[in-house]
Amino acid sequence: PGHPCPRAARTGEVIFHIHRRASRTPHTSQLMFGCGSVAQVVLSRGTHGGFLTINLAFGFAVTLGILVAGQVSGAHLNPAVTFAMCFLAREPWIKLPIYAFAQTLGAFLGAGIVFGLYYDAIWDFAKNELVVSGPNGTAGIFATYPSGHLDMVNGFFDQFIGTASLIVCVLAIVDPYNNPVPRGLEAFTVGLVVLVIGTSMGFNSGYAVNPARDFGPRLFTAIAGWGSEVFTTGRHWWWVPIVSPLLGSIAGVFVYQLMIGCHLEQPPPATEQENVKLAHVKHKEQI
Repeated sequence: PGHPCPRAARTGEVIFHIHRRASRTPHTSQLMFGCGSVAQVVLSRGTHGGFLTINLAFGFAVTLGILVAGQVSGAHLNPAVTFAMCFLAREPWIKLPIYAFAQTLGAFLGAGIVFGLYYDAIWDFAKNELVVSGPNGTAGIFATYPSGHLDMVNGFFDQFIGTASLIVCVLAIVDPYNNPVPRGLEAFTVGLVVLVIGTSMGFNSGYAVNPARDFGPRLFTAIAGWGSEVFTTGRHWWWVPIVSPLLGSIAGVFVYQLMIGCHLEQPPPATEQENVKLAHVKHKEQI
């Protein structure tokens, strides 16, 4: 039977979906644990951490984000991953802009938290100035910027390969037919992937590989006092961590499907345990 008030039913459905997408906001903010580790390294001038601690923090931050909100939101932390799922028809395209907005908002708010946490230290570091780059630069605490040796083409390729690698690994982790990760360990495995990418590909530009993680904090710094220079520094680098990861996600999908996915046998699950595993994966994809 139809709903006694179709308009109310549609409104309720919209509110429900907005609530579900909004749940992406707090766990994207978990990524800002990583930015907090960058703040410690930069503001202490290396006495409270280094390259390894930053990568450990980002890896575990992703793990925590998935553990905190994975059952509610499907653990979509990255628009590039969401884009890949839409490309594979595992998510409808209409969800992409909603997810991306919530993910970016979460990153923006997370940057605000880090700014508030280290407010006095940031101002003291550069003698009461908010500097984008150079020895006293602090904008790099929040968003990524290219190293001096990096040109635009190499930087674009850097983000492309990093994101493609991430997507290949994520697809392998969630594929029930490809040596499935034991249930409950998916979050730790994805965090390990981020850690490996960071320690192997983080030198050039900080391995954003996530449009929301980079653009949200960059927008915050522009508003908070660093100004429009955050968009012009590095030969207008700001668009690379947005466009390149999206293209890299498509490449990752093609590589996984052509090299692995298309060659996996997909028989019906033979045991009750496998049925439960497959149902769990499909449920997460639907979310």
